[in-house]
Order: sequence, then C-alpha cells, then structure tokens
Amino acid sequence: MSLPFILDSFLLQAASGANVFTYFGQSNVAGKVIILILALLSIVAWTVMLGKYMDLSKLRSQNQRYERMLSKESHLIALDPERPGKGSGPYYNIVREALEAFHRYGGDPGDTHRATLRMGHVENALQRSVAEQIIRYEAKMVVLGSIVTGAPFLGLLGTVWGVMDAFGGMAGAGSASLQGLAPGVSGALLTTVAGLVVAIPSVFGYNYLLQNTKIAVVELENFASTAADRIELETQVAAD
Repeated sequence: MSLPFILDSFLLQAASGANVFTYFGQSNVAGKVIILILALLSIVAWTVMLGKYMDLSKLRSQNQRYERMLSKESHLIALDPERPGKGSGPYYNIVREALEAFHRYGGDPGDTHRATLRMGHVENALQRSVAEQIIRYEAKMVVLGSIVTGAPFLGLLGTVWGVMDAFGGMAGAGSASLQGLAPGVSGALLTTVAGLVVAIPSVFGYNYLLQNTKIAVVELENFASTAADRIELETQVAAD
C-alpha cells in the first residue's frame, strides 16, 4: 500500500465532509475524555492569562501613582507608618513595612550604633516585604506553566492510545484495510491537535507574562533599595 494512495484516501475523506466533530466521534473513550480535559485546560489557560495580564497592569498603575505621590514628599520618614500617604499596591506596602520598622526601633538619632541597628531592621523589613510582593507577582504562573508543559503530553497520550486501539481492533478482526484503520487513526490524531491548540497560545502568553513579571520584580527591588537609601539619608540629616 503506497503513501500516495494513503494520502489520496485521507483527502477524499476530507472532501466528503469529514471535520473535527467527525474525528471526535471516531475517537475512542480515552481520546474523548482527554479532549474534554484539554478543552477545560484551554479555558483555564485563557482565564489565567487574561486575569494575570489585568493584575500586572493594575499593580503597575498603582505603583506609578504611588511613586509620583512619594516624589512630592520632602521627608519620607515623616509619613504616618500606618498610612504612608494615599495609595495602594506593592510599593505602598513596602514603604509601610519600612516605616513601621523604622518607628518601632526608634532611639536617639545621635547614637550611631543605635542608628545602624535601626537601619538593619528597616532593611530586613524591606526584604520580607519584597519577598511577599514577589509571591503576589508570581501567583498563578505555576498553573499556566503546568498547562504549557502538560497539554502536548496529554495529546500525545490520546494519540498513542487511539492508534493502539485502532491496530488492536484490526488485529482482532483479522483483516487489514485503510477504510477500517483511517477513522480510528483520525480520531487518535485529533488529541494531538487539541494538545497543540491548547499549548501554543499558552506558551506565548506564559513567556510574555513571565517577562513582564521579571521586569516588575526588578523594579520592585530597585524601589525598595531606593526607599532604604532615602530613609538612611533622611535619618543622617536629622541626626546632624
């Protein structure tokens, strides 16, 4: 049986009105279950991607507004530690944690040793706050990464299982023909297509969101470092 003959047979089947729903009907039970799982994973992936994009945009907008507000303040350490200005978001939480640590471990501004310990507490508070905000930035990325990795393997599993069933059924029938094999193979290959349909947009979305998350984390660390420098400088000026 030559390859051109096989290709011609598949083309004739496509011309006769075969479509995705036809192939789905030709899939075995395992293939249908896998396709339904992949459909669910596709919905989850798109929900996570759109939701994560909106979350990152919201956090960036909050940070920019608070940073603009903070640039107008002449003295950072003079802000209320419980409510350091009007704002919200990661930058706001970082400043609040830093000021709470700064005022919690107060003392004589002229005491150099005490001031060093105080700044150590402030820097530790900043590190803890940055770590908490990084967890917030990276939320749900594991789910999307798992879908990117797992969807093609689920599709491959359905294909191998379907082909195995198709050949097994043909062996049990004791006859071999393209007409008997093609429907089972077509249904089996549908799971691979479904896996790729889920994985391809997910991997592009995952890489885009991952890059934006990395940029946001770097900006977060830079802001925390700037806040620590500003608090230390203002403390030294006040001591002088």
